[in-house]
Amino acid sequence: MKKAKVTIATGTADEFFERIRDHAAKLDRGKSIAPGITITFEDPLEMLEVLTAERVRLLRRAKKGAAPVSDLASALRRDVRAVSRDVDRLEKAGLLRTSFQTNPGHGRRKVVEPVAREFCLTANL
Repeated sequence: MKKAKVTIATGTADEFFERIRDHAAKLDRGKSIAPGITITFEDPLEMLEVLTAERVRLLRRAKKGAAPVSDLASALRRDVRAVSRDVDRLEKAGLLRTSFQTNPGHGRRKVVEPVAREFCLTANL
């Protein structure tokens, strides 16, 4: 099941631990925490290394639903190998998920899907 939202932001380790303390305090009071994933980069430049313009285009396309890498490459008018490398990088960052499906008469194919329905990108300099 896809999470509702992925938040991608920049922040310090202190801000990370403060967010965790806030969540723990809510849970201690019996309140629930909205489902979601937060990915935090300490350096905005590191975030930009992961989220290049082409990878953001790929995320937008992947949000439309599960699709084979070859279909994503065609839709984005990019080389399949380049899209595959970008998929691997975004999966490593926790933004995409892949699986393999049988491709009748052609072996297997890698299918890509987003980990969430919504992505929220915030960068503070």
